[in-house]
Amino acid sequence: MKNYKMTIAYDGTRYQGWQRLKDTDKSIQGKIEDVLSRMCGHKVEIHGSGRTDGGVHAKGQVASFKIQTDKSCQEIRDYLNEYLPEDIAVTAVCEADDRFHARLTRCRKTYLYRINNSNISNVFERKYVYNVPEELRVDKMKKAASYLKGEHDFVGFSSLKKVKKSTIRTIYDVKIEREGSEVRIYITGDGFLYNMVRIIAGTLIEIGKGEKEPECILKVLETKNRENAGFTAPAQALTLYEVRYDL
Repeated sequence: MKNYKMTIAYDGTRYQGWQRLKDTDKSIQGKIEDVLSRMCGHKVEIHGSGRTDGGVHAKGQVASFKIQTDKSCQEIRDYLNEYLPEDIAVTAVCEADDRFHARLTRCRKTYLYRINNSNISNVFERKYVYNVPEELRVDKMKKAASYLKGEHDFVGFSSLKKVKKSTIRTIYDVKIEREGSEVRIYITGDGFLYNMVRIIAGTLIEIGKGEKEPECILKVLETKNRENAGFTAPAQALTLYEVRYDL
């Protein structure tokens, strides 16, 4: 069997997340596996680079799978796009090294959080942004973001109830940009804990509104206490923007 890598874009609005679930067909993984299995005539399992939560979108999710087929990479892509729902699209399929695994191979992930910083709703993008009418101090948000960079224990920025594995992660970069009324937060790291990006975004928003000081980031990292961080920002404004592999 050959090993394949595919890149996927999806609107997560009507799904309960990436991961296949037993009691519902509302998962991205499940939808793609169903179509691939139909194409191959047997059950196919795919492995995503990570699990996005319900309502979270993706521009560059990556998954790997192994199948035996006479179809070319373009034919596999075209078959998937013919039968997948219109809110899921496979943007690329290519053969990969046998050792490649979308989740286990070392990678860098970039998430984008979009904020409509205006008292006027962005009606055309309302499903993909979080509305914050109070003016955000982007300079303070950038100062706070600088404290996130590097290797830290990010358990205080997660919704984990039980900790069984290491909660140490590395954040390579945090960029905060204002484009008109929109503030965009790009976070790049080697991996993220449950709700980590949304809690970081919520904390940065509270800092931008003046409800917290930038140094609260240091307190969360030091105490590892979720209560010292900000709220969990809504899922609708979060997108898995890009996944890059160290290959």
